[in-house]
Amino acid sequence: MLAGVAAPELSGDAGFFQFGRGTTCYGQCTSGVSNNVENSALYDALGSVGIGESTIRLPFDPARAIENLRRELYVDGLVPTRERILTREWMLKAYYSVRDILPIVVRRYMQRMYFSDWKQRPFPAWPVDMSVDTLHEKLLVLSMKAAGAKKVPFIWFWPGVSPNCLIMTHDVETSSGRDFTSQLIDLDESYGFKASFQVIPEERYKVSAEYIEEIRSRGCEFNIHDLNHDGRLYREREEFLRRAKQINEYGRLYNARGFRAGAMYRMIDWYDAYEFSYDMSLCNVAHLEPKRGGCCTVFPFFIGRILELPLTTCQDYSILHILSHRSIDLWKQQIDLIRAKNGLMSFLTHPDYLIGRRARKLYQSLLDHLRDIVTRDKIWVALPGELDQWWRARSQMELVNKGGDWIIEGPGKERASIAYAVLDGDCLSYEVLGTQRCPALVEG
Repeated sequence: MLAGVAAPELSGDAGFFQFGRGTTCYGQCTSGVSNNVENSALYDALGSVGIGESTIRLPFDPARAIENLRRELYVDGLVPTRERILTREWMLKAYYSVRDILPIVVRRYMQRMYFSDWKQRPFPAWPVDMSVDTLHEKLLVLSMKAAGAKKVPFIWFWPGVSPNCLIMTHDVETSSGRDFTSQLIDLDESYGFKASFQVIPEERYKVSAEYIEEIRSRGCEFNIHDLNHDGRLYREREEFLRRAKQINEYGRLYNARGFRAGAMYRMIDWYDAYEFSYDMSLCNVAHLEPKRGGCCTVFPFFIGRILELPLTTCQDYSILHILSHRSIDLWKQQIDLIRAKNGLMSFLTHPDYLIGRRARKLYQSLLDHLRDIVTRDKIWVALPGELDQWWRARSQMELVNKGGDWIIEGPGKERASIAYAVLDGDCLSYEVLGTQRCPALVEG
C-alpha cells in the first residue's frame, strides 16, 4: 500500500536542516546540518531523497527527527547568552526569594524585559509551529508516490467526523482564583463549555473536599498543578524525585489523572517518575514561556506511557500582560491555523486573571467565537481526560481489509471513522467518510 522508508547509518553532530521549504528539522543528516537555525535553509534534505521501487531513501532518520522536535532536544541551540545567565540557579533562587514581595507592576516589567526578544526568534514558528505535522505529511506524500498510491485509508484523528478537538483548561494560581472558580464555571457553562481545573496541592491555598466536589459535580475535571509552584520542580534530580513522589500521592488522593507543571516547566527525560495518564506542560511554541522551546505539533503524542496534550494557543496571562492585547485577534489567528491542520485547539486561562472586568470581557469574546465555530463546524469539545481516553483507544485500533472493505477493529471502534489521505500531484488532502466500513479505494 505504502512504500517503505530506508534511513542511513548516521554519525556526526546533530543540527538544524530543512526538509523542503518551511519545514525545519533537527538531528543528524548526511546532507549536512547547521548549528544554528538561521542557516538551516542551506541544508535541504529533500534534495537528497531517493525514490526507488516501493522504497524511499532518506538522508536522516525521520522517527528520530520527529522525537527531537517533540522532546525539544534542539533547545540548547536556541538559547542566547543573556537567557543562560538569567536561568542559572542562583538567579532563579534570588528571583523566587523576593517574588512574592515584589509589586505586580515590577514583576510584569521584569517579565516583559525577559521576553523582549520573542519576535526575533525564528524557531519554532510563531504563532503556531507545525513542523512535526508537516514532516509527517511530506513523508506520506513521498511514500504514496513511490508506491503509486492515490488514496490511503487511515483512522480519522477525532471521534465521528469532527474536524478538530477543543479543550479548555484553567490553572488556579492563588486563593483569589480558587474563590472565583464557581463563577468561572458559570461563565463557561453559559457558552456551553466544561473545563479542567489544575489545582496546586501545597502552600498556595487550602484545597478542601468541598472545593473538589464542586468542580466535579459541575461536570468539570480536577487535575494536579505542580506541588507548590515555586519554580524549583525540575532544578535538581534528587529533589525532583522527592517532589514527584508527593505529587503522585496527591494524584492518588484526589483521583486525578492529569498534571501540569508550574510555569509550563518540563524535563521530559524525567517523566517516567510520574504516575499520571496525561500531561499538559508542553507548549506548541514557547516564545512567551519562562522555558523557551516548543514541541512543534498540534496533535497529542506519547512520552513513554504518558500522553502529552500540548498547549497550542497563547495563555491569557501572555495575551493580557506580556503582549498587552485588547482583542482576541491572536487567538483567532492561532485557531485558524490549527483548524486548517485538523489539530487540537487547547486553551489555558486562569481564574486569577479573569476576575477583572477587562480580562473577563476578553475571555467572553473568546468563548463567543469558540461557540460559533464549534456549532458551525461540529468540532469535538472534550475534557482533557476524555481526549486522553480517545487517543489511547485510537492508538490501539486497527484498520483491516476484509473482503474488499476497510474495517476498524478494536475497543471504541464505534466512535471512529475511516478517512482517506488523497494525493493530487504534490497536494495532500483528507476525505472523512464517517463510517467504520469503506470500500478499498487505494491504488498501488
